[in-house]
Amino acid sequence: MLDPRGKVIMINGANRGIGASFARRFHKEGWVVSLGGRNLSELQSSVADFKDERVSCHRYDTSDRNTDEQWVSETIQQHGSINALVNNAGVCHPEPLSEVTEEQLDEMWSVNVKAPLRIIQASLPFLRSCGTGRIVNVVSLSGKRVKGTFGPGYAMSKHAALALHHAVRHSEFDNGIRVTAICPGYVATDMTAQFGVDASIMIDPDDLAETVATLVRLPNTAAVAEILMTCEPEVLG
Repeated sequence: MLDPRGKVIMINGANRGIGASFARRFHKEGWVVSLGGRNLSELQSSVADFKDERVSCHRYDTSDRNTDEQWVSETIQQHGSINALVNNAGVCHPEPLSEVTEEQLDEMWSVNVKAPLRIIQASLPFLRSCGTGRIVNVVSLSGKRVKGTFGPGYAMSKHAALALHHAVRHSEFDNGIRVTAICPGYVATDMTAQFGVDASIMIDPDDLAETVATLVRLPNTAAVAEILMTCEPEVLG
């Protein structure tokens, strides 16, 4: 197992929900956490109790291409390296087939597919140089299957995100970078509260964070391509 203490991990979408759980878990394990979010003041408030130098907050807006290089550059300036990247930021429009709009499709494509590609490209030189770089892409079970009539546009974007994940996994294997997609079902967050699912059966974000923290500690000889997590029985495929 790799020792995470003192290594630097970048996490986007970290101001609440899954990303906030990731930030706390990795910080607890000794990582230096560089957090990216659109609302910088909200992001800073979410980690105000960390009270040490192993955390930094940066403006990262999936719709603003300038913030990709800026976040990476600021992370290197403040912490000196990048050892891991967690792509967690995402958007969901669950409208059925007859109601999903072109504008919603464009937003989901931009946030769920194009933004992860850009931040991966920006951080690759530093992930390569450390020899044990790690990328975790938070996809969704909607990247593995279509759940009835739920959000076909969302499923389209997440299937594309999973294709991006595997492209990066193959491209960077010989550079020592190990890339894992974690594909959860319903997770108890603000975003899923609108779906009318009983929160008591949803995945706890802290359980997701514990799983991801274990993944990135694995050595290069124990690469995990995908993990599917669900809180209810499903037929996948």
